[in-house]
Amino acid sequence: MHPLGFLLLPPLVTLVVALLLWPLRWILVRRAVLDRPNERSSHAVPTPRGGGLVLVPVVLLLWTGLMRHEALPGQPGMVLLAALVLLLVSFLDDLRGLPAGLRFGLHLLAVVAGLLALPADWTLTQGLLPRWADLVLAGFAWLWLTELTNFMDGIDGISGVELGSVAFGLVLLAALGLLAPGQGLAALLLLAAMLGFLAWNWSPAALFLGDVGSVPLGFLTGWLLLLACGQGLWPVALILPAYYWADATLTLLKRLARGEKVWQAHRSHFYQRALASLTHGQVAGAILLADLGLVAAAVIAADGRVWAGLGLAVLLTAGLLLWLARRARPA
Repeated sequence: MHPLGFLLLPPLVTLVVALLLWPLRWILVRRAVLDRPNERSSHAVPTPRGGGLVLVPVVLLLWTGLMRHEALPGQPGMVLLAALVLLLVSFLDDLRGLPAGLRFGLHLLAVVAGLLALPADWTLTQGLLPRWADLVLAGFAWLWLTELTNFMDGIDGISGVELGSVAFGLVLLAALGLLAPGQGLAALLLLAAMLGFLAWNWSPAALFLGDVGSVPLGFLTGWLLLLACGQGLWPVALILPAYYWADATLTLLKRLARGEKVWQAHRSHFYQRALASLTHGQVAGAILLADLGLVAAAVIAADGRVWAGLGLAVLLTAGLLLWLARRARPA
């Protein structure tokens, strides 16, 4: 890509996404595709959902261009096709609701297709485990990231902050020469698109992402992280989304222990309970600050100081969770 195009493309993507979301929001309101508040909601007024109908196709189109220039390894076309299927299925779920078992099964099939699309020499544990074990571990992690991205999309700004921070971390690693340039460019375009969405989703949100956005975007982000693992950067895949891993996993375990139906909507996440004394913007802002620290931890780990990076990530994530838990009890 020409250097000028490289500089102009990201802000152009941000602008295009932000502009396209305006007519989409109008259509969603007219068609009554609204997220209406209930006892499990974190918002107070009906808000259109479906921002992913713009965001995901833009990302897929841009990444298709990268694929045509052979900037992405493996068989990215299969991954992009799987993401498109997830978009369609998730939109149906947004409109009328689909059985949890059917949704999960389709998510699993998408992950299996994605695993088959990884480069032939891809490895998760750098030869420590046989390839089949690498694929099983990677598939479990990829599926969980896809699901928790959907679970965690519960307050204004959180998905844009989290996915944008992961993308920013990968961009920085590529800029430092620690990640393949094509993967860094893919992450940069994802970051640019998320910024355009945040213009509509920051508190008070005028538009929600919807399952049509959170599911395929979580899936695509997982693919980028697995590609980084293939370059020996497995700590990065743990560190960048560490807050998401921790909040969603701990909440799931607590709900299982209480015998709750874990596939049903709830308000048990750390970030949701913190709304007892904080605003959406304050919670999302705190997560953003922690995520920037996690980006620094990922760079430290990728530069060879693995345990220092992992240790910093644990401290940052635990500190954020404890702070959010304390905010759950109003002063």
